[in-house]
Amino acid sequence: MTAATRTEHDLIGDREVPASACWGIHTLRAIENFPITGQRIGDTPDLIVALACIKQAAAEANAELGLLDVRRRDAIVAACREIRAGALHDQFVVDLIQGGAGTSTNMNANEVIANRALELMGHARGEYQHLHPNEHVNASQSTNDVYPTALKLAARAGVERLVASMAVLRQGFAAKSAEFADVLKMGRTQLQDAVPMTLGQEFGTYARMLAEDEARLAEAVDLIREINLGATAIGTGINAHPRYAELVRAKLSEITGIELITAPDLVEATQDCGAFVQLSGVLKRVAVKLSKTCNDLRLLSSGPRAGLNEINLPARQAGSSIMPGKVNPVIPEVVNQIAFEVIGNDMTITMAAEAGQLQLNAFEPVIFYSLHRSLAHLAAGCLTLEANCVRGITANRDLLRRTVENSIGIVTALNPHIGYRNATEVAMEAHRSGRGVYEIVLERGLMAKDRLDAVLRPEALTVPVEWQVDAAIR
Repeated sequence: MTAATRTEHDLIGDREVPASACWGIHTLRAIENFPITGQRIGDTPDLIVALACIKQAAAEANAELGLLDVRRRDAIVAACREIRAGALHDQFVVDLIQGGAGTSTNMNANEVIANRALELMGHARGEYQHLHPNEHVNASQSTNDVYPTALKLAARAGVERLVASMAVLRQGFAAKSAEFADVLKMGRTQLQDAVPMTLGQEFGTYARMLAEDEARLAEAVDLIREINLGATAIGTGINAHPRYAELVRAKLSEITGIELITAPDLVEATQDCGAFVQLSGVLKRVAVKLSKTCNDLRLLSSGPRAGLNEINLPARQAGSSIMPGKVNPVIPEVVNQIAFEVIGNDMTITMAAEAGQLQLNAFEPVIFYSLHRSLAHLAAGCLTLEANCVRGITANRDLLRRTVENSIGIVTALNPHIGYRNATEVAMEAHRSGRGVYEIVLERGLMAKDRLDAVLRPEALTVPVEWQVDAAIR
């Protein structure tokens, strides 16, 4: 049996659209034109909710300006509220990456909202003479102001989830920092022994790096409060009422609870993707620092017999199909890979923003696609790193202590007491003989035992301490 259809018309001609679909002919053509990623815009609820908020705000503003009758306004608003509550997301079927600067996404939204509004008014889907996707749902709008505004609202929601996930990971590292506050170990520079520190200081650094990036994200997200809604096609506001831009902004702020700002120059704002580039740059910063942290975790846990073996990562799965007993640092590895992806996405966003021409950037779909993946994957990576790795990390305390006691690096702490020349000679002899610094200093009579013990106390080795410098080296 042939499925029921309805006939719709556009400037290219007539097409049969499934009668059950809330979308229409413009969406149908986009489905056929852009079979690219297999990810539909309906797979990104933040974007669909953002579009519904914008269409609702526009309907309310147009009605207040006398450009839309109350009956149509109420039907559009009701349809938008249903979509914001999660309904009809399966009807947003256009691929995320598309030509046309987002026109297909905007028209998919216009058609779904129009057809649902028609049903609420007692009409059949496709009876656009009563309420039209372009004439009424898209009144006073263009894709060129609706789409970038929707992308900013959706990106803001993604940033909020990422910041929450980063806070979970930060708290996980902070808890480990407190747990390991008394664990003395050797710090390293250029993979060579440097000076002592505590494992708590090392893990506290990871927490601090996350806190700094949470602050940077807050700064970046503030930039995307500025929108170009009311700009219409190129920023001149053609086909919009003079009061529309400010009124629709106020309506949208009320609906979303976000204090939005209308760009002071709508022509500039319609073509400029700088806020997306800035946000992507911060995401790259987060990715780079997370990846560095995961490099450290993999290195510190390397071994267990032939590596550093300073910490133990929780065993999550068997590590090899051929080597029995092998366990790999799979959680840090997956976060590393997320970081590589985010860095690549940043390059995509950079090139897409650069490729804009004259009054419009046609490549915002790939900008959003890349931003969305970066935000979502970083958030998931932070949560899995905390739950499946950081939470279960343990320290090999005895090994770490022995490493400090046997390290030549502790001679640095003796510089103010025995002088650089003596310290160098002690270090060279320790390296040559394999004996400990402590033993050699006592043997040479360079320091009294009680003073040497005081200097080499963990709390004296890991924080600045005021010492009386020996007269011989003043």
